[in-house]
Amino acid sequence: MYTATTAVKGATKTETEGSRTKQKEYQLIKLKNTWCCVENEEEIGKTWNEDKMIISQAKIGETITESGVSWTVKTPIYFCYKVIETQNLLDPNNMTLLYGHVSDPQEVEVYKKKIQKRLVVMDITVEKLYGSKIRKYFEANNIIYKILALETMEETKSMELVLTILEEVHKFGIDRRTEPIIAIGGGVCLDIVGLAASLYRRRTPYIRVPTTLLSYVDASVGAKNGVNFCNCKNKLGSYTPPAATFLDRSFIKTIPRRHISNGLGEILKMALMKHRGLFELLESHGKYLLDTKFQSRNGLASHGDAALTTTRLAIQTMLEELAPNLWEDDLERLVDFGHVISPELEMKVLPALMHGEAVNIDMALMTYVSYESGLITAEEKNRTIQCMITLELPVWHKDCNLPLIKKALGERFKHSGGKLRLPLPTGLGSAEIFNDVNEETMKRAFEKWTEECQELAT
Repeated sequence: MYTATTAVKGATKTETEGSRTKQKEYQLIKLKNTWCCVENEEEIGKTWNEDKMIISQAKIGETITESGVSWTVKTPIYFCYKVIETQNLLDPNNMTLLYGHVSDPQEVEVYKKKIQKRLVVMDITVEKLYGSKIRKYFEANNIIYKILALETMEETKSMELVLTILEEVHKFGIDRRTEPIIAIGGGVCLDIVGLAASLYRRRTPYIRVPTTLLSYVDASVGAKNGVNFCNCKNKLGSYTPPAATFLDRSFIKTIPRRHISNGLGEILKMALMKHRGLFELLESHGKYLLDTKFQSRNGLASHGDAALTTTRLAIQTMLEELAPNLWEDDLERLVDFGHVISPELEMKVLPALMHGEAVNIDMALMTYVSYESGLITAEEKNRTIQCMITLELPVWHKDCNLPLIKKALGERFKHSGGKLRLPLPTGLGSAEIFNDVNEETMKRAFEKWTEECQELAT
């Protein structure tokens, strides 16, 4: 028996005599609306006019054995979406909300020539604040629209709400390619609408417009969406990025101070994991950002534009970590810092803790784990906890006890391929993933954390 392998550009062929196994890999080309397999890509130019055909990045493998044939499909998943800063998004003269997701100017002109429809989903509170302005925006631009105002919070983040949205989308009727669903609200609203859009006709484009600081720097810039299920946070969901996210910081000025602090928890996460400069910015300007609700103010040159710098750095560092791993093929993710214990804690005490608050309690505990593991100094630990307090974030909670921690770590181990994959700070603005944190270290960290932080929580 012998094996001979022949490799050519775009195709691989293996034949094994004796076992009669044949393996081939085909390139796919499209000519006159028909896709077909080509074994040797070098023959394409000789046989067909390359100007009139499309060559796919997908490939089909074929294996022939005595027992039959098997095919292997290799196809890349490609997504392109935009995250756009803008001002006065709801000004009728600002076309971003309608066409900002479209890259081709000629395509925009085609859209403008036909009547456009938009279905908008927003939280009830957002509708009370901005509903009138949104209606005037669409009416001024001759858009047929429907506004669906819902109570979107962790307690209602369910498939039932997704189905409610889908029923309204179906009744309203939209062009699933050119009339994206628009979600305006906090992270829960954006997650629910994203899941609904991913299900309708298998994928309908949607737009995210975050109105809270947390959603501005976190939920709005990635691909994930989902709902809670069986008392588990985001147990059902999909990876479907929006066509675009439109960021307008003016929405943030209407949210309560606690919500600002809540969003700062996710910004601090990125600072601790990978950007010392961002951490130092939060240390020195945290109170100012809380007081001004991230609104840029003229005449305060001593602060520069701390709000703009902070949000841009938070989004840039987040996108750096998300873009190469949008579908989480790699489970070792720095952005999981603060998200190991917090899902269990958040769902247990719902609605006592907001998402960013639960994340911060997790981060505070893991800061002590890092310290007990010898990864950071006492000064770095103390600076981290003090920064959290400056940002008015909780650093301890009575329900974050050892049984809950063990349960959360067990779930982490089970769903992460038999590894803990704990992101831990190794300095202020640097981190690594660890799998060797033992139970004794965790217990010491928990005891020290409780001793030093419990008093700060009262």
